[in-house]
Amino acid sequence: MSAARPESRPGEDIAFHFVQALASELSSGKVELPGFPHIVLRVQRVLSDVKADASRIVQVIGGEPVLSAQLMRMANSAALNPAKIPVADLKGAVARVGLDNVRTATIACAVQQLRAAPQLRGLEKALDALWQRSILVASLCHVIATRLTRVNPDTALLAGMLQGIGKLYILTRASGHRELFADEASYQEIEHDWHISIAAALLENWGFGDEIVQAVHESETPERDARGGVGLGDVLAVGVLLAEHHSRPHVIKAQVNSARLLQRLQLDEKKCESFIADSTQAVNALREALGGA
Repeated sequence: MSAARPESRPGEDIAFHFVQALASELSSGKVELPGFPHIVLRVQRVLSDVKADASRIVQVIGGEPVLSAQLMRMANSAALNPAKIPVADLKGAVARVGLDNVRTATIACAVQQLRAAPQLRGLEKALDALWQRSILVASLCHVIATRLTRVNPDTALLAGMLQGIGKLYILTRASGHRELFADEASYQEIEHDWHISIAAALLENWGFGDEIVQAVHESETPERDARGGVGLGDVLAVGVLLAEHHSRPHVIKAQVNSARLLQRLQLDEKKCESFIADSTQAVNALREALGGA
């Protein structure tokens, strides 16, 4: 038996071995979110099948009552149905919201089911914080895409919902090593260092397109020197930044001077504050549509 590292503490050893396990899972190329409902893969497969017609898509979704209810709520929400024309059936709901929003509804439904998983009892507060963050990022991305860019708002909503999926993966993996939560700073460092790589690996395994995977890769580098037109990665990065700091104007002020993406969207300090204030109603409507009200 090899001797323990003399300079380390027990908590550090646990974190070290946990990170080793994360690295091994990533290098294997087979990252799977433990306990995540299989409906995500079923829906992603049918939506990626060029031979699948609307009836087949509805059949797959209809086999999951909770997902069906989520999709109907989105189709009849003020955010996605401003004309207030009611949708009465699942086929109409799919046609109304579009395929990206079907994917978003599926992810939202799956995350909510995972939050009730027995193995995650005791982590409700952390799970709820992740859920609310995902909804806020997704909603802000939709509003940013709609008001400030030519990026498809529905794709932006989906990317925002998926951006934190690596954090959810780490939390579910850590649920089997509760000692990790004793040192909050250490846990947050692990999350910060690993969640983007894990999210990208998960999305690749689930068959999401390169545009979304690349956007997630770039989502926490608002200072990068992007070129060309404003793209999905830019929208997602700004959505993440505003979601993290929307209640801290002094941080937004500092970010304006260093985050080149804010400059690309012509968002200075005052415009950031005005945009956040003006977007509150739209964000709240999207939050309600996603089940986060």
